Amino acid sequence: MLESMVERKLVTEVKKRGGLAVKFVSPGLAGVPDRLVLFPGGRLAFVELKAPGKKMRPLQTKRAKQLRALGFRVYCIDDPKMIGGVLDEIQTS
Repeated sequence: MLESMVERKLVTEVKKRGGLAVKFVSPGLAGVPDRLVLFPGGRLAFVELKAPGKKMRPLQTKRAKQLRALGFRVYCIDDPKMIGGVLDEIQTS
């Protein structure tokens, strides 16, 4: 399974739940997560998507750590089975 397939499943599930999964690109800052997941009530998180079994690159791990230090939630999803649990967590916290 390709990363793009995992990403499509995430976008579809977020839409079903009434949210947005915005593609996140920062030209001046490499290594940022792929998507910003937004739900009603101001609930949000950054999500990095990977093909099954793949891990974040060192720069991506560094950016995730920086975002967490600022108080944001950052998730790495490499299996479509993870999507429901991650979205539940974002919506309830």
